Amino acid sequence: MSLIAHIEELKEKHQTIQRQIELEMARPLVDGLKVSELKRRKLLLKEKIEKFKSGQDVALRA
Repeated sequence: MSLIAHIEELKEKHQTIQRQIELEMARPLVDGLKVSELKRRKLLLKEKIEKFKSGQDVALRA
């Protein structure tokens, strides 16, 4: 899998988690623990995306 394809896959997962958070927040009784876990996973994905993007920038400059 190319680096760009991997980044796109991570972005899709990030968006999916964002939709899950929005759905959970729209419920009458929000499960705070579930929302916290989803936000944690979303942040980890964001960090991975940024890591791969910075690696891609370095590779393009070389």
